[in-house]
Amino acid sequence: MRDKVCTLLYRLGLTENYTGFFYIMDAVCLAVEEPERLCFVTKLIYPDVAKKHRTTTAAVERGIRLGVSRIWRAAPEVLPRMFPVPLRERPTNARFLALLTAYVREEIFSFYERPGML
Repeated sequence: MRDKVCTLLYRLGLTENYTGFFYIMDAVCLAVEEPERLCFVTKLIYPDVAKKHRTTTAAVERGIRLGVSRIWRAAPEVLPRMFPVPLRERPTNARFLALLTAYVREEIFSFYERPGML
């Protein structure tokens, strides 16, 4: 799953020289495993990501925000094709994580629903 999220972030124009790359990747992986975490991003996702990276929740929030801003500037034409909702302005961290999580979950589950995959 991490490989899928990594590839997706590359396609969106975010690379590993942004700390937000790793924070977003870990946040999405946590949310794919437990989607209910998306209801309380600041309480159920940021602290776990911060602990893993030995940093603060504020640093995680900022890194994700900068990553989302980078993606918004780098791939404005890609996002509307990926997500089923219109994005007229840069999404919040929580909304972006929710949309990316839904996209990854759809990719994973549609893969296993293909004939011959079960």
